[in-house]
Amino acid sequence: MSVESNYQVAKELYAKYGIDTDAALKKLAEIPVSVHCWQIDDLTGLENFEGKLTGGIAATGNAGGKPKSIPEYFEQLEEALKLIPGKKKVATHAIYHNAGMTVDRDQIEPKHFTHWVEFAKKMNVGLDFNPTYFSHPKSEDGFTLSSNNEEIRKFWVEHGKRCRKIGEYFGRELGQTCYTNHWIPDGYKDTTVDKLGPRKLLEKSLDEIFEEKIDPKYNVDSVESKLFGLGSEAYVTGSHEFYTNYVAHKGNCIICMDAGHFHPTEVISSKLSSYLAFGQEIMLHVSRPVRWDSDHVTILDDETKAIMEEIKRCDAFDKVHIGLDFFDGSINRIAATAIGGRSAKKAILLALLEPTKELMEAEHAGNFTKRLALLEEIKGLPFGLVWAKYCDMCGCEQDDWIKRY
Repeated sequence: MSVESNYQVAKELYAKYGIDTDAALKKLAEIPVSVHCWQIDDLTGLENFEGKLTGGIAATGNAGGKPKSIPEYFEQLEEALKLIPGKKKVATHAIYHNAGMTVDRDQIEPKHFTHWVEFAKKMNVGLDFNPTYFSHPKSEDGFTLSSNNEEIRKFWVEHGKRCRKIGEYFGRELGQTCYTNHWIPDGYKDTTVDKLGPRKLLEKSLDEIFEEKIDPKYNVDSVESKLFGLGSEAYVTGSHEFYTNYVAHKGNCIICMDAGHFHPTEVISSKLSSYLAFGQEIMLHVSRPVRWDSDHVTILDDETKAIMEEIKRCDAFDKVHIGLDFFDGSINRIAATAIGGRSAKKAILLALLEPTKELMEAEHAGNFTKRLALLEEIKGLPFGLVWAKYCDMCGCEQDDWIKRY
């Protein structure tokens, strides 16, 4: 049977539950997923191909094929993006500029990122941005924006300011908002005495970085928390509580939640409604933590599905910005990027194919039997046939691509 005839069968089966598959596909086509650029090269960056990761970040694995030049890097990224159907953005990092080691982080400008705008226009994608507050001599002691060394703190403040201008440049050039996400590695390895001091310094630094008003049509800033990191097991300056309060009190940025940056018993799907209740925008880094922030490739697992279900149930695809963040050097990096991007898209589609209205009506009426029965029965519907239709609509391979890797 053809993709179309299979889809018609699926369409009829979903319709029995009041689910309009055509409407779901139309909605899916409107929702971008921000695909991170660093799975392609283990977050090495274009600044220095021999550079080493610091800040408690580690890419494990030694699969062949890692790009060794800027042209090769973009060839591989382009190949990966073509395997992900639908609307996309690309999230890049400050270390992916085109000036090599000739320009330090506090001197980068939009002109050092023209290659990204050219690439984005070629691929018809938007861009998001990330300052790189790590893998640099001035981050070696574990502190950047909360450093008590004023010279170092000011260096990183300037970096953050310049990154916002690059985000604004992306937004202007591409006609869509760039989300510039700030994550710092700052913290202590062992028992910490002064926990307040670094946080006051971080507040001061963020205030300075965000002092200039930039039209949110072009750039919106987010701040990303973390529970602990390698080398910051005892104390992290930018904790979830700190950033939640900063966002609420300052109103100059939004929160970013990474699926791997919380206690193993916590899931970000259960946190979304607490922010959405107050009308807040949210940036997400959808990852797959295996026992800790391991950044395994995103797959269609329970939490990825739960995240997208919660966004759909809150009717918040316009407020929650879905980004990916993983890097696994043990498998083919192009395929890893594609697997994660496709899995995120599948999870969104599954959420859109849920009979949410009927489920909520049953719940509000106290009919928890119907609620549970419906949730279980829809798991048997032929989702794969609808996904195949979407891939066909987008001119994207469904599964033949796997043979090449």
